Order: sequence, then structure tokens, then C-alpha cells
Amino acid sequence: MYTFNIYDFYMKGGVFMHPILLCSIISLAIFMERLWSLRRKKVIPESILPKTEKFVKEGKMAEAIGLCKLDNSSMARILMVGVKNAGKKREHLKEVIEEVGSREANNLERYLEGLATIANISTLLGLLGTISGMITIFSVISRETIVNPTSLAGGISEALNTTAFGLVVAIPTTVFYKYLIGKAEGMIVEMEENSIHIVELLKGEEQ
Repeated sequence: MYTFNIYDFYMKGGVFMHPILLCSIISLAIFMERLWSLRRKKVIPESILPKTEKFVKEGKMAEAIGLCKLDNSSMARILMVGVKNAGKKREHLKEVIEEVGSREANNLERYLEGLATIANISTLLGLLGTISGMITIFSVISRETIVNPTSLAGGISEALNTTAFGLVVAIPTTVFYKYLIGKAEGMIVEMEENSIHIVELLKGEEQ
């Protein structure tokens, strides 16, 4: 009866198993870090916009700025620059908010393209391992007049195991990427909507 042994599977895969394993570790590290960084309370806390809006409507700009300074979130930093430039022209206000918003959006999407790259690299490393295994197989065939199946086992294992391991890493990494990029883009859209709202609110208060 065949029993799967992960250690044997890894060791028989050959030298290309090592970089694929490294890719899996980096992929998991990026996923966990981004999952932590993209928590809603760290990006768009539910209370920050209503509280800031309340202070602005009451003319308490200093309190609004103080509130935003105490809240270490992306949305708070955008709102703070808006309130600080409340007396400026609409065009200038929109420009400074867009500048900060763009910087915060880039922070939300940090490392995400790395996940897509890792998925591609893992697949290619698996393919490279397959080619290496096939080279080993044909090398044995070319040396031996009568080929013993046992002598081909090393090349077959290398060819199949690296392909399988590459896909095992690439598929979850692609899922991580799609999930996180969707989460980040959704938050970016919401921040843009909130930014438009605060611009309208601040310019409305002047009229």
C-alpha cells in the first residue's frame, strides 16, 4: 500500500524544489502582512467620517484635525489634509486630497504585484523542473542499451514532483492575489467617495 511521504516527495523533486519552497514562504508572508494591513479599522474606520463631518459642520476645525491625528488610518490622513486646506480654493483642495489619496492607495496595494509574480515564477520553476527531469530520463536512455525502469525513477520523480509542487504554490498564491487586490480596490473606491464628500462638505460650509 502506497503511503505519501512529504519529505520523500520534496527530496525526489530535485534542486528546483528549493526555490519553489522559498516562493511559498514569501507568498504566505505577503498574504499575512497584507491581510493585517487591509483591516477595515486600519484603513476606513466606521466612525472617522461621521465624527469629522460633525466637527466641520460645527466649525470646530482644530478638533477635526486633532481627531484625525489620533486615528492612524488611511482615511484619517486624507480627511486631515482636507480639513487643513479647508480655506483654499476648490481646485487646490481637490489636488492635495488626490495627492494624499494616491499615496494611501499605493500603500494599500503594496507587495500585491509580488504575489502575481510569485505565482508565475512558481509555475515556471515547476516547468523547469519538468524539463530537468526529462533531460535526466533521456540521458539514462542514451547511456543504457536495455533501460531498467528503476534507473528512470529519479528523472520521473523530478519531472512530476516539481510540476506538482509549483502548481501547489502557484494556485493558492493566485487566489491570495485576487482576494487582496479586490479588497484593496474596494477600499480605494470607498476612500475616493469619502474624499469627494469631504470636499463638497468643506466648500459647502464656506457658502
